[in-house]
Amino acid sequence: MTAIILGIIGIVLAPLVGGLIAGLDRKVTARMQSRFGPPIFQPFYDVFKLFGKEAAIVNVWQVFCAYTYLAAAAISVGLLFAGSDLLLLFFVQAVGAVFLVFGALSAPSPYSQVGANRELLQILAYEPLIILVFVGIYLTTGSFKISAILAQNQPLLPQLPLLFLALSYALTIKLRKSPFDLSTSHHGHQELVKGVLIEYSGPYLALVEVAHWYETILVLGLCALFWHTSLIGMAVLLVLTYFAEILLDNVTARMTWRWMLGYVWGIGLAMSAVNLVWITFKGA
Repeated sequence: MTAIILGIIGIVLAPLVGGLIAGLDRKVTARMQSRFGPPIFQPFYDVFKLFGKEAAIVNVWQVFCAYTYLAAAAISVGLLFAGSDLLLLFFVQAVGAVFLVFGALSAPSPYSQVGANRELLQILAYEPLIILVFVGIYLTTGSFKISAILAQNQPLLPQLPLLFLALSYALTIKLRKSPFDLSTSHHGHQELVKGVLIEYSGPYLALVEVAHWYETILVLGLCALFWHTSLIGMAVLLVLTYFAEILLDNVTARMTWRWMLGYVWGIGLAMSAVNLVWITFKGA
């Protein structure tokens, strides 16, 4: 019963915190670019405005994909807060990511099609990293259960530093920040703006935006597992990690998908493998 209550609390609070993080992200980004920036609550104003607009859709399948994407993101966060199994959480979030691609592919727009293909490449890039991170956590704690991980009396980061860096690649892709903002971007100077989301509008675009807030909380929650023994240590780790993502977004340009696959698979998988080998020999 406690796990169910915690899961419901997570589902309710996650979009509120995710929206605030999105607002702070815009504010810090604006200050880095010598601008004043929008109010911190601007993401909430935008979403409420979208919910008030007329619903315009390309086809019914697109609407189904938007709701499925939101439901999968919310359930993933609920599983995280409930202390459920990491593998179950992985499969649920993967289903949501795939339905986002299906929704974009259902529209005949060339921008939507290109965005969907790029989103699929991004999924192929970060999903193996997340699986390896979960394997590393299992080898360290002996369980995929989040509740068992939280019961450990030692933080994971000193034992899994390279896997944490690999997870930061997934965070950059999930947050859609440079240099991995291939399928959709907030920046108007790029050739493909909001590609995978370009055919969504009104309340359905609002659903996708709320789902993105859930995903932000989900990935940050996974990062928090690396320093679960101290609330202060966890907060410092999350703030530094997210600030590094914003800084990286402002000092790098978008790269090609070939560069992304080569970099993420080459360096990310290599770091993960080295960390896994080190854990294995250390425990032998």
